[in-house]
Amino acid sequence: MATQAQMQPSSTQAPVSQAPTPRPPASQPIDWGKPRKREWGTALRALIKLLGNADDTVQVFRIMRALNGDTVQKNYRRLLSTAQGGRLAYHRVELSQRFSDRTWIDSLPEGSVGAAYRAFLDRTGYSAQGLADVSYEDAEIERDVEHPHAWFGRRERDIHDIWHILTGYQADEPLGEACLVAFSYSQTGGLGWAFIAAGAALKSLKITGKRTFTKAVLEGRRHGKRAKWLSNEDYEALMYEPLDAARRRLNIGDPKLYRQAQAELEAAGLVGL
Repeated sequence: MATQAQMQPSSTQAPVSQAPTPRPPASQPIDWGKPRKREWGTALRALIKLLGNADDTVQVFRIMRALNGDTVQKNYRRLLSTAQGGRLAYHRVELSQRFSDRTWIDSLPEGSVGAAYRAFLDRTGYSAQGLADVSYEDAEIERDVEHPHAWFGRRERDIHDIWHILTGYQADEPLGEACLVAFSYSQTGGLGWAFIAAGAALKSLKITGKRTFTKAVLEGRRHGKRAKWLSNEDYEALMYEPLDAARRRLNIGDPKLYRQAQAELEAAGLVGL
């Protein structure tokens, strides 16, 4: 996701005579056993904001909450049906914490998925905890909820940047994010991902008049369908695996159309489309 900056509270206090700023109404507890109702209006408003500012990652989470319905529940059940899924669910590792352990990250061998992730962190300045904090910016009630479905949702969030590493789609450009959200739609079935991918593709058509961007996004969707199901991976173990070997084992395709579109956009000065 394009940015993971954390909002810092202001130290400025209002004068005594000034009326306090009204607080938003408290969020209602979430019933994690039931699918969320789809809220198309909320999703559309968030998409418009996201397309206007690709760095506004808060809007991504609003879209996910508005449109993904029972995606988390279905994929958690699928996880339990796999060979190692029961073990992963039993241990419930919080990957945002693991991926924020810089001592561990620095210990991962050169050429591995973890080493590529380390380079990604150093290049972008992103962090797993930063992404987690952004995800709670307007949903603090969801932080650290003790429910299997909530844990699985956090896990899906936390592996997003590892998917950037595995697929080769850059995280700090709109094209790379659009391709990965299309890949993610095929992997998870989350309608929010498809909504973002479609919006980004339509914006590119309007600006460039060409289908290069769209073709790269569709390639991402195809690669997501052909790849093994990545939500079933043991990500602590995966971080030690050589990157090229992991891509072969997981059947993740070479993003040729993505690189072509990336080159064309760069030549046209439209990398930040």
